[in-house]
Amino acid sequence: MIDIKTITNIYFIGIGGIGMSALARYFHAKGATVSGYDKTKTALTEQLNKESISVHYEEDVTSIPLNPDVVVYTPAIPTNNKEFIYCKENNFLLVKRSDVLQWITANSFNICVSGTHGKTTTSTMIAHILRHSGFGCNAFLGGIAANYGTNFWSSDNNVVVVEADEYDRSFLKLHPNLAIVTAVDADHLDIYGTAAAVEEAFVAFTHQVKNEGSLLYHASIHCGNQLNKGVENFTYSLNNTQADVYATNISVQQGAFHFSAQTPKGLIADLQLHMGGMHNIENALAAIWVAKQLGIDNYKIQAAIASFKGVKRRFEMIVNTDKHSLIDDYAHHPAELNALIEGVRTLFPNRKFVLVFQPHLFTRTRDFGNDFARVLQKADQVILLPIYPARELPIPGIDSAWLASKMSAEKTLLMNKESLLQWANVNKPELIVTAGAGDIDQLVEPLKNILTQ
Repeated sequence: MIDIKTITNIYFIGIGGIGMSALARYFHAKGATVSGYDKTKTALTEQLNKESISVHYEEDVTSIPLNPDVVVYTPAIPTNNKEFIYCKENNFLLVKRSDVLQWITANSFNICVSGTHGKTTTSTMIAHILRHSGFGCNAFLGGIAANYGTNFWSSDNNVVVVEADEYDRSFLKLHPNLAIVTAVDADHLDIYGTAAAVEEAFVAFTHQVKNEGSLLYHASIHCGNQLNKGVENFTYSLNNTQADVYATNISVQQGAFHFSAQTPKGLIADLQLHMGGMHNIENALAAIWVAKQLGIDNYKIQAAIASFKGVKRRFEMIVNTDKHSLIDDYAHHPAELNALIEGVRTLFPNRKFVLVFQPHLFTRTRDFGNDFARVLQKADQVILLPIYPARELPIPGIDSAWLASKMSAEKTLLMNKESLLQWANVNKPELIVTAGAGDIDQLVEPLKNILTQ
């Protein structure tokens, strides 16, 4: 393990990833020279360039610093990437993002949020409460916090809030003081193989909790009785009064949730959350539990929750007028899509609901095809974009037409990005939701312009 204080020059292969960019910003804030490669120019990589973190977009070994202290790579990078091969052949210190997070958190008080969904919003809420209340924390987030326009911030307080990612078993390199498990559903089966192996990894993660630490997990988790019972255990739920943390007196007023939170340290009343989706109340409950564990006053928690603006691409309201609404969300798993659809229905029970979905990964589409089809059809109309391949090569027979064949032909359309925008321009849908973990967010601004012109 390296002493991170000795790192003065660091290079990232795949710097545009949400987790990688947070690390890049961390080292830049510490005064190190930071640069990197990514295959795609995005708003995030452009922002990194503006922050004096040099990013290039062609595989070019001459752009790699001569003697970097460390080269960090994302597991999503193909093994035939020229820069990856060059660094390996020249014996550079080549490590994964998870290794660097392990170094950073080796001597800090760690709040680690895991789960197959919900972890980005929950970890961002926690970090926001700690920042807004003045408690302070270092935050490494899996999304852009709307309050601050970033996925990283630092503090003199040696407390780290980190999204504990199950992909590639990365979270097994973290040692939490406070750990949260939001959900344990089958996902990343290209890595794990079976749902049972996913559960085993989450069980192992809870055994990483430090001896004096505490664990909070959702009351519905099937493997809850297998989690680490050697530390203090708590459960949470939306409204299950048998859980240790739950909500009461939930109402919707002027587009915001009003509720009270019952916790092991007492009731917090008069909470306001300006986010759609009942699942976000549950995320807030987990964040409130952390705040109470840290001794933060109720009035500070109330103020922080009320001021929370959400996370980019997590039930993000782009347009909301009397005539049109546009919501953008990162949902890419059937359970996430189900929560998204239910949240939309809660806010807009009388509007015709068009869901534009970009499947993410051929393997995920194949493994959960029936579940995707069942959930997607809860929308009034579904538009399927081509599968976003990310790190994968195509699988014969697995495409959006295959997924559409499992769905109602009357309510399902196949389109590419260009034809979607043409369709939207003609039809001007009153409620449209874009969902997916690929590059579907590139459609948000054009759709916004169509609906508001």
